[in-house]
Amino acid sequence: MTSSKASSAPATDAGVDEARLRSLTPKVLGILVRRGADFATAEDAVQDALVEAVRTWPADPPRDPQAWLVTVSWRRFLDATRADTARRRREDLVDEEPAPGPVPAADDTLQLYFLCAHPSLTPQSAVALTLRAVGGLTTRQIAQAYLVPEATMAQRISRAKRTVADVRFDQPGDVATVLRVLYLVFNEGYSGDVDLAAEAIRLTRQLATTIDHPEIAGLLALMLLHHARRAARTAPDGSLIPLADQDRTRWNTTMIAEGVEILQAALARDRLGEFQAQAAIAALHADAPTAEDTDWVQIVEWYDELANLTDSPIVRLNRAVALGEADGPRAGLAALAALDTSLPRHTAVAAYLHERDGDLATAARLYAKAAHKAPNLAERDHLTRQAARLNTRRAR
Repeated sequence: MTSSKASSAPATDAGVDEARLRSLTPKVLGILVRRGADFATAEDAVQDALVEAVRTWPADPPRDPQAWLVTVSWRRFLDATRADTARRRREDLVDEEPAPGPVPAADDTLQLYFLCAHPSLTPQSAVALTLRAVGGLTTRQIAQAYLVPEATMAQRISRAKRTVADVRFDQPGDVATVLRVLYLVFNEGYSGDVDLAAEAIRLTRQLATTIDHPEIAGLLALMLLHHARRAARTAPDGSLIPLADQDRTRWNTTMIAEGVEILQAALARDRLGEFQAQAAIAALHADAPTAEDTDWVQIVEWYDELANLTDSPIVRLNRAVALGEADGPRAGLAALAALDTSLPRHTAVAAYLHERDGDLATAARLYAKAAHKAPNLAERDHLTRQAARLNTRRAR
């Protein structure tokens, strides 16, 4: 069942620390499931409790926020269960409310991450369920962030909960799957009233406190290093600014330093994974005071490591760009020739390398072609401007 309150975004109130509230969500949900609640109904009950907390806490803050959320969520669960058509099958569970007392110390956050990133879910559904069950966001907030109708997102989340309904809560999960889901969240960036990049960083930090794994540290470092450049990525008119043209004084040096420190500690454990390798590439970009000072030779070496780990054609596409910078554009074009031309951004990379090689006519044509394939408006406008710039140069 879906609670009507659960789909309504709570009003922001200065008296409620929403980040703290959301951080308690997986702990509270885990406690309900351990008490015997089914995941789907428990998750709705926790969402109801979060809405109630935003409404009442400014005037009457609880002494123990987690215990308050557990109590209210459990009561909401009992109300929903008693009203459900399956009441007879659950009579033993709802005969009595557990006596008041200390909240159990067990933290089931990690199991919730695994459950929400279950391999049986599509990536879209896994992301939505993670944001709601682990992140504590409402259906409306998630829908706004993904620019889809609230009803569509509610259906997606409901289907996801049905899919994992019979998954045992204590089954071991796959860390790699969880990290891929969090990376998907991060790459959505910002839209609506929820900053998904910041939310992904918060959830990855939370995961890092729950399980000690070098790839979790690698992903957190990668997110921080990329997020540190966010302010410099777009012009005031919203147009994209390529990495080489960004004002590096606008990069967040504190965030870069933290990302590098986390990465170095992870690499020291000698258990290299793809997120650590990606973070190492990002760190080399962040370390260069100017674009001309970038250590492209070392970046190519890290792309070689990454290609060995993933055998990803996208990695090889990015390596062709790096090779073009390290050994010249013709070396990059030779590497690009070995790749499938249908790869996303293949045409844009070819345009860039041809421009670096001095073939402005081919580059302009390819930029225009790439613009038609662009996945979003900002990228399409950027590529169109690149084509226009080269055509103007040729005309002169």
